[in-house]
Amino acid sequence: MGATHRAPHRGANSAWFPYLLVAPLVLILWGYVVQPMLATFVESVSDDGTANYTRFFTSSGVARTSLLTSLLISAASVLLCGVVGVAMAFLLKRFSFRGRRLIEAFILVPAALPPLIGAVSFQMLYSEIGILPRALQDLFGTERPVLAFDGIAGVLVVHTFTMYPFFYLAASAALAGMDPSVEEAAYNLGAGRVRVWRTVLLPMLTPALVSASLLVFMTSLASYTAPLLFGVDQTMTMQIYINRTNGDLPMASTYAAVLGLVSIAFLLVMRWYEGRRSYLSQSKGISARRREIANPIGRWLAPVASVLATIVLLAPVATIALVAFSADGSWTTEIIPSAYTWENFVTILTEPRAFEPILNSLQMSLLATAGCVVVGVLIAYAVRRLRFIGRSLLDIGVMIAWALPGTVVAINLISAFSTGNGFSFGQALIGTFWILPLAYFVRFLPLVFRASSASLALIDPSLEEAARNLGASWPRAFLNITVRLMLPGVIVGALLAFVHGVGEFVASVLIYTSSTVPISVAINNRMYSFEVGTAAAYGMLQVVLIFVVMWFSGRLESGGGRAASRQAEQWTN
Repeated sequence: MGATHRAPHRGANSAWFPYLLVAPLVLILWGYVVQPMLATFVESVSDDGTANYTRFFTSSGVARTSLLTSLLISAASVLLCGVVGVAMAFLLKRFSFRGRRLIEAFILVPAALPPLIGAVSFQMLYSEIGILPRALQDLFGTERPVLAFDGIAGVLVVHTFTMYPFFYLAASAALAGMDPSVEEAAYNLGAGRVRVWRTVLLPMLTPALVSASLLVFMTSLASYTAPLLFGVDQTMTMQIYINRTNGDLPMASTYAAVLGLVSIAFLLVMRWYEGRRSYLSQSKGISARRREIANPIGRWLAPVASVLATIVLLAPVATIALVAFSADGSWTTEIIPSAYTWENFVTILTEPRAFEPILNSLQMSLLATAGCVVVGVLIAYAVRRLRFIGRSLLDIGVMIAWALPGTVVAINLISAFSTGNGFSFGQALIGTFWILPLAYFVRFLPLVFRASSASLALIDPSLEEAARNLGASWPRAFLNITVRLMLPGVIVGALLAFVHGVGEFVASVLIYTSSTVPISVAINNRMYSFEVGTAAAYGMLQVVLIFVVMWFSGRLESGGGRAASRQAEQWTN
């Protein structure tokens, strides 16, 4: 009996066990992430060798302009989001004023907007056809809309509003954990505010700023919806779509390969920069207290600014809600729609053809999320718990997909699965239902992996070891102890992957078919058919779904971890 119990324990701890577990995971990453990247490069040189690359880097035409424009937009987005996000974090975490809680309640609303809905809401609000410019035009009696955003300026406004939460969250976490005595010591030694910011605060915020800069730069570089809606055609993502639509897959693959290399290079440079020095402080673990605003004018302006900031934060969601109840075709030259109806929601929920995109998105996102959970949890366990050659490469292999823009992921899959191969079981996946769940799986696997890895880092390995010493096999100990304790983090990652899948547009628009139209593509198609009310109704369903998921995630994080710990403790006792 004793030998029977110890056999699984010896097998799980043997030298070959990590490789047995990792081998299928490596195969999955190779087949659906790395091999499609290589297929894109092969496609880009298939017609005339390196001629596409030569034309890309030596010509002064669209290719070079698109690359420079994308880099400019991404760099400007990092700068603007950094200023707004860090300033908001410093204001809300270091000062106490009337209206602070009001802003804090809504400051993350932009993060809840899917990319397409965020861009559409800004177009409805701030473009030449938007509510605000036309209202100002009517107020001042001008010939043209006032303060209308268009072109690159419109793209930067959208990026700043929707991406500043990356900086806000990172800077808020860093400020909350920063020892106030370090800053106070600098002031006591005679340093001014500018010098304290430059020599104390900014160096301590560097890891947070690097992380946020990486996310904003790569998200901006991958942006497709904002350039599409604000008429900026000469960006890398737009040129990938244009070349793909025109049937020039080799040139589209060239753009995708270059964009993928730029994204990965930026990822590696930022990781190197962050790791070149230490940013640890001799902290006593005391968080800074909020200070009251001393200036009388500042105390008066603070609540006014809080109300205005709240209005700005809620305006995009309010605009989508307003237009969702407008009758299609009723909003032309008016400042706001002139006719309202419930018919838009009745249509998308009852008519089979209109409901099909909702069903498609839910099915494809659920399938992708299930795959992300299985593969993401196992890779997180392998990277965190096992020792084997190539562990860092496995970590990088997962995150490569996060570094690749959605357009690049789509082109990779087109190049790899236009014909059958071993990873598609001999079937061509392009034009089938399965290509979209596969794209979502590749894109959002890192979300589940990172959430699972972070959750696993907080779990003591001795709990699983104790169960195995008591005779449990590795699968049983893994499922009943480790996975149970990881479950809150895994579910949060799964919910993030699911809602991202439901709102995904950038990859979907390149590979969907008439029978696999997701919600995001249906919104885009309705917009171009001037069925703005129906498009906004689809968008409101996405927004409501995301708010429900955010609420559930918050409840889960606050209570789920304790419940899982109690259950696992009962199992081991």
